[in-house]
Amino acid sequence: MISRRSFLCGLGALVVPNFVHASDFFLFEGVIARARKLANRPYQQRISVPKDWLDLTYDEYKKFWFRTSDALWSKSKRPFVVDFFHPGLYFPRPVRINTVIDNVVEPFKFNFDLFDKTDTAPSLSIADSLGYSGFRLRTEFDQPGIKEEFCVFQGASYFRAIGQGQVYGLSARGLALKTGDPTGEEFPEFIEFWLKAPTFQQSNFFLYALLDSQSVSGAYKFEITPGQTCHIDVTATLFPREKLSHIGIAPLTSMFLFDETNRNRFDDFRTAVHDSDGLGIYNGAGEMIWRPLANPKKLQISAFLDNNPRGFGLMQRARKQSNFADLEAHYHRRPSLWIEPKSDWGRGTISLVEIPTEKEIYDNIVAYWRPAASISAGHKLDLSYRMTWGEQSPIDIDLPRVINTRLGKSVFNSGFIVAIDFESHPIFNDDLDLISIHIQSNQAETTKGILQRNPETGGVRLGFRFVPKRAPLAELRAQLRKNDAMASEVWLYRWTA
Repeated sequence: MISRRSFLCGLGALVVPNFVHASDFFLFEGVIARARKLANRPYQQRISVPKDWLDLTYDEYKKFWFRTSDALWSKSKRPFVVDFFHPGLYFPRPVRINTVIDNVVEPFKFNFDLFDKTDTAPSLSIADSLGYSGFRLRTEFDQPGIKEEFCVFQGASYFRAIGQGQVYGLSARGLALKTGDPTGEEFPEFIEFWLKAPTFQQSNFFLYALLDSQSVSGAYKFEITPGQTCHIDVTATLFPREKLSHIGIAPLTSMFLFDETNRNRFDDFRTAVHDSDGLGIYNGAGEMIWRPLANPKKLQISAFLDNNPRGFGLMQRARKQSNFADLEAHYHRRPSLWIEPKSDWGRGTISLVEIPTEKEIYDNIVAYWRPAASISAGHKLDLSYRMTWGEQSPIDIDLPRVINTRLGKSVFNSGFIVAIDFESHPIFNDDLDLISIHIQSNQAETTKGILQRNPETGGVRLGFRFVPKRAPLAELRAQLRKNDAMASEVWLYRWTA
């Protein structure tokens, strides 16, 4: 085993030398050293793959696929295997891949012979600039001998995961920069990965990543534990090249086209179309907030002030196929993603960006934590948080959740009617007259609201009418209380004209 100093110097080089011995601690320290060294240099974009790879159409790109029988570690009894994706099309710059087996680091070079293709696949050039664009992880669940995928890293700093039995939906990113800024967004990229071979009885998977962009470099450690829910524990150290005044921590990206709040805008046979239907926030004051998502006609950005948030996430609460009437997309099986800080994040905002879209093929929702303080060049930022990919938030504050929001014009009066369905809960077993209704809006006049039992859900429905004033938007807030204590989540909504 070489010394810690020698190991860090080896990883500090631009290319990792073959057969570098690396313990788990030293490996992450080495990636941190690489990130620090990158930040002290001018940013240099990586070389692109040959033009014929970039010119592939979507259909041509799919005519090549990795041969799963040759997956990394497939010939061993290790509990995880890795498949790789070829570059081209949307993925112009390949990433470096390294394996770590028995504390030995070795580059895993691109091999196009590991891919099969159709008879009509185009001929492609082979050059030194080629490399993999990403990879996916597979392991056994209920079927012995069958390894199913549960996590993918591909493109910029994007990755996504699923719990057992789910299908892919929303994505996460390592970092977001200048999201929604007029000057344009910056997309950091994972440029190199280290895949640590699991022991034969290991239930979690470790990988490390080097991130780089014009403004910042960083080192990431991912501990990924698959199951009914997939947990990803993230540890990161960032080194800004320049002052970071608009940074997005733990950014999430999803799609919301329509549901019962804006159904009238879409001529579609389905009831709803979305990967996520709301932003959940467990703030530092102990409130659980539910903000239904919107597909606005103009870009809108919402900021929820907080101090040391306890968690937030883009959630999918519609869990019945009948909620969507779609037999192919399986939106009811898309995962929710919850972020739980492992340290104090201080003051800042949970930012929600909602982008207009007319098609479900585009991700138009972004959520992230934005620190109040800027991060100066030459400083570093240490981060740690847990991601939970599954059906719902791992946080249970024992209060009724909002399970649906409906909105439409009032037929007999001016304004609009809102119907908020709360799930079944013992707090509603008593007389509903004991529940008080609290509705607020500074931009709209609201009625007092009516609370009714909903025989379909077993819970209750809060209905009220609001009349917007002359403002082009109205912020609405509603909550149920009992004996001066919270009796539901806080429901927030932004109505736009």
